[in-house]
Amino acid sequence: MSEECAVELRDVVKAFGPFVAVNHVSLQIRDGEFFSLLGPSGCGKTTSLRMIAGFEMPTSGHIYIGGAQQGYLPPNKRPVNTVFQQYALFPHMTVAQNVAFGLEMSHANKGEIGRRVHEALEMVHLGGLGTRKPKQLSGGQQQRVALARALVNRPKVLLLDEPLGALDLKLRKAMQIELKNLQEQVGITFIYVTHDQEEALTMSDRIAVMDKGQVLQVAEPEALYEQPTHRFTADFIGETNFIPARVAALSPTILVELAGGIRLPAGWVEPGIAVGDRVMLSVRPEKINLYEAHELEELTATTCRVRGVVERLVYVGTDTHHTVRLESGDRVVARLQNLHVDEEPWEMGEATTVQWEAAHGRVFKEA
Repeated sequence: MSEECAVELRDVVKAFGPFVAVNHVSLQIRDGEFFSLLGPSGCGKTTSLRMIAGFEMPTSGHIYIGGAQQGYLPPNKRPVNTVFQQYALFPHMTVAQNVAFGLEMSHANKGEIGRRVHEALEMVHLGGLGTRKPKQLSGGQQQRVALARALVNRPKVLLLDEPLGALDLKLRKAMQIELKNLQEQVGITFIYVTHDQEEALTMSDRIAVMDKGQVLQVAEPEALYEQPTHRFTADFIGETNFIPARVAALSPTILVELAGGIRLPAGWVEPGIAVGDRVMLSVRPEKINLYEAHELEELTATTCRVRGVVERLVYVGTDTHHTVRLESGDRVVARLQNLHVDEEPWEMGEATTVQWEAAHGRVFKEA
């Protein structure tokens, strides 16, 4: 294991009877990074976190923290702390007493406890609220108390299981930025579990996308969004159009054929796909532009252009979603920013030319 690796999972399996919750997962999480486990409910992300914490033991495989194999060590013997969605603050204790609780259990001296509690509360911007009770705090403040309580013990790794899930949307977004800033400030490894793709993209240095107990892809946020390597990842991260097609050529140019014999170049094809295979062409809505119908030009190796008709318009403030029925019979959504109020808007039923760069088209297996 690399010296820079804070946590490593080696071929970890967790089964509950016949159900395999985590299926041969291997991960290396770097020292000091904000790493997220992202996926839908039941994908195995929380079970993976609980095994790192020591609340669950692997059926097989090994977990290392700071280079040391954890084996069957209980949670209190591991150099980690966990923050849950339900903050589990003691309602009869003050904020300071809640934060100090772990230190008192480890029999630290009073002077050390006072100093470290003060530092932890200042770190989460609650320096003047130590004497309050949890019920006197907002949801965001309670979340910061839970963070301070976890950080005061100076763990090597902080585990966070959807800690923002109980907050309203506006506060949740604000806390995402605060949490990322805090992680950069303290410099320790954060492992964050979420099903919220935007949350993961906003905060993470790297993200592991999980589905059905397996890790499908690990990458930095931009690479994960722009270069998904699985159809599930392309669908789960953001929005995308999937257009049924058949592979017409793979060399020297990737070409797919839509219904009606329309051939289009693409920028990437999933390994294992052969000429003649039925596939799905994926294009993000914001990568698509609309032009006047008469502007259709001859197809090039770098640009895709298809005639269509605007069928639906949905205004969402910053942009408008245009649903276009292509001449192949397929429908795509183009997301165009509302930049200028004096622009002539598209109308339903209007003929158009849909265009995107071939590099933005990714070809995945049909199923």
